[in-house]
Amino acid sequence: MSDSDHEQIPSAPGPSTPLSSSYTYHSKLPTAPGPYILGVDEAGRGPVLGPLVYGVAYCPVAYKEELEQLGFADSKTLTSEVRSSLLSTLDSDPENLAWSVRVISPQAISNGMLRRPPINLNVQSQDATILLIREVIAKGIHLSEVYVDALGSNTTYQAYLSGLFPGIDFTVTNKADSKFKIVGAASVAAKVTRDACLEGWVFEESIAEDGTAVTSGLPETAVCSGYPADPKTQAWLKESIEPTFGFPKLVRFSWTTVKLILDKHAHAVKWTDEGQASLITAFESGRGREKDRCAVAKDLKIISIGEL
Repeated sequence: MSDSDHEQIPSAPGPSTPLSSSYTYHSKLPTAPGPYILGVDEAGRGPVLGPLVYGVAYCPVAYKEELEQLGFADSKTLTSEVRSSLLSTLDSDPENLAWSVRVISPQAISNGMLRRPPINLNVQSQDATILLIREVIAKGIHLSEVYVDALGSNTTYQAYLSGLFPGIDFTVTNKADSKFKIVGAASVAAKVTRDACLEGWVFEESIAEDGTAVTSGLPETAVCSGYPADPKTQAWLKESIEPTFGFPKLVRFSWTTVKLILDKHAHAVKWTDEGQASLITAFESGRGREKDRCAVAKDLKIISIGEL
């Protein structure tokens, strides 16, 4: 896919714009009367490189028969050329068809998974789905049916979504993108967006504060799938590591694949807390009420005069 192709995909960053934070894109609002059906699917859940993209597509219930004829399917079964053509199809009937994506940056994924307590990928996926549905409803779209590709326990997730959005009939099932054309359309929107983000990635590490380009030594982006088992992905990761600073922001540094490479090829870091040893000694040598007292309290001569 060429740079000109990236520019034609409205849900991807511009050709000179780094993906520095998560964002949401909405196509034009359809004008046909409702109620509407909506499908939800994702692209990029497993890869170690690039964003996770959640997509939704929606159309009037009365448009179902027309939708069946448009060629939407599980995006993984389609060529990139067909997927790009189908995204154009999604934009070809703005009275009836619309779509949105939530692009979750690699940094946001990793920050969530490494924080305490962690926000795992299932929770981040749920949050993206709920955000997209809420924003579509907020635009005045009356949803009657929502179809969602599986995430964790289907029955639990379906009950959870139904509780959040009473009055909407939810169906959460495996391979929803193959069973329901509206989910296939969402799958196409998510996949085309993710591919454009990954193939047109602009490294923040190669841009100075004044916006000028600097030499970063990074290899060209990513002529690979981004999946950990892909030999091209593995080669790209080994070529991209910087022993002191690790990986560029394209990489999800919470992935086990990345941790193993860092352990093997990056410089070891020892975090030193100069007061830690003395605090441990003071705690272990304390007696009675003084046993749990910190060094600051002792230095200030703060003592207990009673008990609650």
